[in-house]
Amino acid sequence: MSGPLQGVRVLDLTAMLSGPWATGILADQGADVIKIEPIGQGDFTRSLGHRRAGMSAMFLNINRNKRSLTLDLKRTEGVAVLEKLAADADVIAQNFRPGVVDRLGIGAERLCALNPRLIYVSISGFGERGPWRDKPVYDPVIQAVSGLTTIQAGSDRERPRLVRTIVPDKLSAVTISQAITAALFERERSGRGQHVRISMLDSVLQFLWASDMNAHTYPDATVAEEAAASFIDLIYETRDGFMTVSVMSDKEWRGLCTAFERPDWLQDPRFASPSARDANVDARLKLTQEVLRTRTTAEWLERLEAYDVPCAPALKRGEVYHHPQVAAMDSVAIYPHHAAGPLRQARPAARFERTPSAVRRGAPLLGEHSREVLAEAGFDDLAIATLGRDGVIGPPPQVPSSTEAAAAGATTPADRSRAA
Repeated sequence: MSGPLQGVRVLDLTAMLSGPWATGILADQGADVIKIEPIGQGDFTRSLGHRRAGMSAMFLNINRNKRSLTLDLKRTEGVAVLEKLAADADVIAQNFRPGVVDRLGIGAERLCALNPRLIYVSISGFGERGPWRDKPVYDPVIQAVSGLTTIQAGSDRERPRLVRTIVPDKLSAVTISQAITAALFERERSGRGQHVRISMLDSVLQFLWASDMNAHTYPDATVAEEAAASFIDLIYETRDGFMTVSVMSDKEWRGLCTAFERPDWLQDPRFASPSARDANVDARLKLTQEVLRTRTTAEWLERLEAYDVPCAPALKRGEVYHHPQVAAMDSVAIYPHHAAGPLRQARPAARFERTPSAVRRGAPLLGEHSREVLAEAGFDDLAIATLGRDGVIGPPPQVPSSTEAAAAGATTPADRSRAA
């Protein structure tokens, strides 16, 4: 058995990142995910940067363990194919703009009537109602309207700043995948599917309210302008690089003072308790920074770890997968791909004792499994040939030979040595 979701079939009509990565998480956990893509171009992310075998690195990373079916959903024949597939599916996920699926004839009401056990998932930027219902959305738009850019700035008075990774997209993906598994669990009790709606904005607001909106939790309270927590964040310079040190408890503060050889800080009333250290955060961080500049990162790690003080080096992206902890956990591994060659990817994060997740196949070429999926759904050879001839499904892709795939995988000596 490969993954706890083995036997679950997902029809993935999503594109870009939040939807595809959500279904990608399910695919890593054993679900049979059929990625349904437009003929000719496929998911837009196929065309992004760092490409091999016609697929971008992002596409390769978030669409592994899936099969690709190309289908023209603007034609009645294409809709009929989707309806036949949906009749036996467990989940269908789509992130068209609100209203599009109903115009195509593939909305929740239609498909759930054909299959009452179907979990139908609608993903949007702002939700299905309200003045911004139809507004086009990318990750920075959600960062801005959710307040995340102001939180990242550190203060209401500072210039808002984007988080330099697409947090709303990624967070929405995790929220979506969790919601799907919750709906599947409920279906085991009731025997009935349901329509699940998730917006990126709602996902981020729930995320922020856990810790970043504390002053706004009480509706009857007067909220002052948000001030910066400190003049710097918790990334410090050392003699040869950067690191983080974070102390909360009195025990950790004593450990830091001992490692720093600053017993006088233990007698300083500004730092006598967690609340005092918080009230005098700028002074505390300034002193911490001055001391950390006197030694190398490696020296400080050794000294601080001896006193159980939380700390870590601030690694560059190319250093992360060489870190001993990452290596010890096999958190990043080399996986073969039949067209793009060897790929370095993060392994599935959740580890199941009895039903382990696995990377069973690499991300699919466009339309690679169209005929295979249709044959499984009961279409005979003549029907499949007719759909291909009429342009309802796309032509099969040219799959590189194993020699070509190997050549595509490591194009520099550094790549080849790491892949080995």
